[in-house]
Amino acid sequence: MRKRLFIYGSIVVVILLVLAFHIVQQGIFDDEKARVGMPIAQAGNEVEPVLEVVTEDLGLIWAIDFLPGTSRLLASENEGSMFLIDTETLEVVEITGVPEVDSRGQGGLLDVRVSPDFDQDQLVYLTYSAANDDGNTTTFLARAVLDLEGQRLTDLEELYFAEPFLDSTAHYGSRVIIQGDYLYMTIGDRGDKTFDDHVSQDTSNVLGTTIRLYRDGSIPEDNPFVDDPDVLDEIYTYGHRNSQGMTIHPETGEIWQSEHGERDGDEINIIHGGNNYGWPIATYGCGYVTRQPIGDLPEDRDDTINPVHYWECGSGGFPPAGMTFYDAEGFVSWKGDLFVGGLASQYLAHFRLTDNGLEELDPLLADEGWRVRDVTVGQHDGAIYAAVEGRTVSIVRIVPKPIE
Repeated sequence: MRKRLFIYGSIVVVILLVLAFHIVQQGIFDDEKARVGMPIAQAGNEVEPVLEVVTEDLGLIWAIDFLPGTSRLLASENEGSMFLIDTETLEVVEITGVPEVDSRGQGGLLDVRVSPDFDQDQLVYLTYSAANDDGNTTTFLARAVLDLEGQRLTDLEELYFAEPFLDSTAHYGSRVIIQGDYLYMTIGDRGDKTFDDHVSQDTSNVLGTTIRLYRDGSIPEDNPFVDDPDVLDEIYTYGHRNSQGMTIHPETGEIWQSEHGERDGDEINIIHGGNNYGWPIATYGCGYVTRQPIGDLPEDRDDTINPVHYWECGSGGFPPAGMTFYDAEGFVSWKGDLFVGGLASQYLAHFRLTDNGLEELDPLLADEGWRVRDVTVGQHDGAIYAAVEGRTVSIVRIVPKPIE
């Protein structure tokens, strides 16, 4: 009897070891090939997220955006290159005609945003850093016609640049979204450390702001501060440090932003025009050197807007980059969830909106060692696409695959 129990017990142990090995194997992703992730239950059926490499060796991809209604993905590379990737064939084409950029420090070719009306106007919008004759730099906004047949940008038009130019290569922002006739653009504080008299609280300049323009670069007459002589007309919100993520909620139309804190103090905000978002007079962050709190806690002030989610001083921070809401059909249970790229944290954060704010769920790509710079959703395949900074990998996707 004891012998029989021993044999049965040994068989069970072997089965459990085999299952454990199978699970571990499925949970490992690396730069060499994509492996299958753990299954996720999806509203009546099961799919599993499969990680696939889309492109390699393209450099530091800063932003990605699909041409509407297609499988073609436009990507900006930090040093000043642009690529068009067919995500079905994986063909990569370099796009010429990109403006000259200054890629020192945190600068370079930054965001790229395809016009929602691309079928009619063939326009793409770019942000980038560039220098003047003195070598000082700032953030620029331009648009151009994307000539698909000629594989080039034409009719490049400079729409806006942030003043002043500064002897700094930090905190350019810079994300762009388009909503209706309006274009929103984030501009960083350029690394200003004068916390007692900070540029982000000085509305006579656009550093540390979100600006709102018409698509042609002109200033809307209904901007929130146009009747205030102490605030520049293009400013939509101010009191930001360095917002590198921005997206639109697919149901409410609200604008969401992700913002870097100093030491920790990273934030996710909902943006409403005419408001002060606090940096640096109200923040959960600490000084890099002192490790002491900067300013007041946001909840202790009634003249600034509190973040909807934050990483307080001592938490280790995030810090956040590009962001998007999942609005495709592939991962049904993720519909409406928020995904935010993490830089130093090296993972793709997954949030769910609840009555109490944002609930952070299990992260994606957490074992890869990749900084996640941008994220978007493929409407044609339901996959989540991410621009990452890997050893060789440039763009990956998380694809919903039915479990057979």
